[in-house]
Amino acid sequence: MKVLVGCECSGAVRRAFRERGHDAWSCDLRPAADGDPHHIRGDLRARLSAEWDMLIAFPDCTYLTNAGVWALKDPDFARYPGVGYHQRVKPGTLTGEARREARREAAALVRLLWEAPIAKVAIENPTGLLSRSWMLPTQIIQPHQFGEDASKATCLWLRGLPALLPTKHVPPRMVDGRPRWSNQTDGGQNKLPPSEDRASKRAVTYPGIALAMSEQWGNNQHEKHT
Repeated sequence: MKVLVGCECSGAVRRAFRERGHDAWSCDLRPAADGDPHHIRGDLRARLSAEWDMLIAFPDCTYLTNAGVWALKDPDFARYPGVGYHQRVKPGTLTGEARREARREAAALVRLLWEAPIAKVAIENPTGLLSRSWMLPTQIIQPHQFGEDASKATCLWLRGLPALLPTKHVPPRMVDGRPRWSNQTDGGQNKLPPSEDRASKRAVTYPGIALAMSEQWGNNQHEKHT
């Protein structure tokens, strides 16, 4: 199959499909992190055509998640003199109407991807705006269902594709009666420290999930399960 992996520069999903013999290409505004030639650097919207059999897209979740919801409000300088918010705003962070507009644009991209003239479509994103204002996800998966010692609730919206079946459960460690996996602190927060590339690192698809996508969706006989 010809597979387009949108908004991916890591190459994790593209590699998984190519290893199974599919003509898979990743597409992102950023260059391929692995330097692979099967990467299209450019606007994904210009590549949506019926030449592809499958689209797996990972649109940027910056303005679609519940994180940073406080920044959607207009600044209140009367209450927070000189700052406008209850916390310091990092340079480059959109706030107020600029952030609301960015959120609208991000949601519009998701709808465009969903309506692409491609028979099989999968869109991945964390829980947030899409579940509330667009549609409920087809399924919510966890890396620890696919052989990864990690927790990260991930929503999948699927069209023309079956829900992913868990492949291998990785049990958690228990902290005060609560489950925790290796990517979490005892309090449940992600262990990755703040950095310029923290968001990019967290966005990389876990190998176990990429493998499941390629094995289950890359099987040309999967239609019998739909």
